[in-house]
Formats: sequence, C-alpha cells, structure tokens
Amino acid sequence: MKSLSCTLIGAPVQSGASQPGCIMGPDAFRTAGLGETLRALGHQVKDLGNVSLPSLVSRDHPNPAIHDLAETIAWAEALTDAAYEAAQNSDLPIFLGGDHSLSIGTIPGVTRLAQDQNRPQFVLWLDAHPDIHTLNSTESGNLHGTPVSYFTGQPGFEGVYPPLAASVSPQNVCMLGIRSVDPAEREAIQQTGVDVHDMRAIDEHGIGKPLKAFLKRVQDANGALHVSLDVDFLDPDIAPAVGTTVPGGATFREAHLVMELLCDSGLVTSLDMVELNPFLDERGRTAKLMVDLCASLLGRQVLDRKTRSF
Repeated sequence: MKSLSCTLIGAPVQSGASQPGCIMGPDAFRTAGLGETLRALGHQVKDLGNVSLPSLVSRDHPNPAIHDLAETIAWAEALTDAAYEAAQNSDLPIFLGGDHSLSIGTIPGVTRLAQDQNRPQFVLWLDAHPDIHTLNSTESGNLHGTPVSYFTGQPGFEGVYPPLAASVSPQNVCMLGIRSVDPAEREAIQQTGVDVHDMRAIDEHGIGKPLKAFLKRVQDANGALHVSLDVDFLDPDIAPAVGTTVPGGATFREAHLVMELLCDSGLVTSLDMVELNPFLDERGRTAKLMVDLCASLLGRQVLDRKTRSF
C-alpha cells in the first residue's frame, strides 16, 4: 500500500470503565513498538503524546449508577478537538486508549471533518459489546457503554455530553464480534437499525462476508471510515489484557483477516485501539497482538511476519 502519514494520539482514559489500568494503555502500545512497526512498513509516523485532561466542571445526572461523569465529559471535549485537528493534518489518526469512552470524543471529531468534506461517516465497531446504552439505561454506570448511542444522535445526552457538530447515521454503523448485549441495548439496536453481526452469525457465515458487504457500502458512498477496535473483540485466550473479558471472541486469524480486508479496501480514515489494560496482560502479549493487527491494517502481509515466542 502507499505510504500514509499516521498520527498517534494517546488517550489515557479510564473514567468510563470499572477497573483501573487502561490509563497505562497508550504507553503500552508505544512500548510494544507501534510507531517503529508502522515506520518499518514505510509510513510516516508522528506521535503527539497523550492528550491532557482539562479542568473538570461538576456534573450531575439523575441516574445514580453513573460515575466519573465530569471526567468522561472533559475527556470527550478534549478528544473531539484533538481528533478533528489530527484528521485534518494526517491520513490516518490513531487513537491509543484508554477505555472505550474515548470514542465519545474521537468519533464526533472525525465525523466533523467528514461533514466539512461533504462525506458520510461510517463506523466499524469491533467489540464484544454494542456500547449503545444511554445515560438513562446504563445500570452499571460505566460510560464506556454509551458511545454508540451518543455519536448516532440518540436522545438523552442533551445538556450533558458535548453538543454534536455532526452525528453518524445508525445505518452507517457495522458491528462485528458482538456477544454480550444487555436488554436495553437489544431494544436500542432494533430501534436504530445498527447493522450487528454477532459471533453466532460469524460462526455460521464467516467474518469476511459481512465486512465485504459493509466496505462496498462505504466505497459506493465515498464515505470516511472509522474503525474502533476493542481488545475484547478478541478471544480472551489470545488477548487477556482487558477488564471486560467475554469468552468466544474473534480468533487470531479472524482478527487478522478483518485487518487485511480493511487494508485491501484502502478506505480506513481513522482508528481507535481501546480497552488495553496492561495491568491484566501476560508479558505484553495483548499489546503486541494489537500492534500486529494495526500492522496488518497498514500493509503487513502474512509472509512478512516472523515467528514470535511469548
């Protein structure tokens, strides 16, 4: 593939999750050699370091389960601006998390640029969970479960989360690998029309067919494509470093096939790498696998891979 300008932006967010540790995620990706790996593939890489958390403004919500609301909103505001700027100035901004609440900021930021360019924004959500709760429906209070409802413009966030400059049409969201869905999320999926392929569907039909169909839609629409890759998309046997492990996730080859098909398409315009909790890892194996997946997205082929001993 052609050389791309890639911008790495750390988002050490852990306010949206229940377990501490994601704050270390961005530096774990760097330690695992993400920048060096992408440069070796011929890409230009600029690491902007970690986004800083701005001053907090006290926030309240009637749902008593919600925690760390002020901090999550502050991260969202900072990351929206950082994502918009990075998307303007590079071919591929890569956001290093941090828990999945960072997408409350990153996706609205890149979607704002897509609107400026008069292009529809598409999102590929690679996750065990649909993260389509609202502030009212979440029972855990973990705000990493709310990004999809928010950036698709569902009601219930007004006056709390930052106003959206542009939203993503629910019909432009494709979810792969889903296998843990709350009742409220099931209802939201039915109401919004988000395209969901759970692990049973993948078991029956393979992971390539629905992805290829989605990529054709993106291409036909001249869309911008954001990929949001959660560690728990992967089976915990190969990627243990996540606080929300759900058995039966994507295999090593399924995950690499997704990245290779994305690479072949040439459609990806931004990327989240989220929910890496190094505190739960085994000698960095999850961080290294995530870096390898990013390398597949950016052109590394099977014959380029060296045998690794964990």
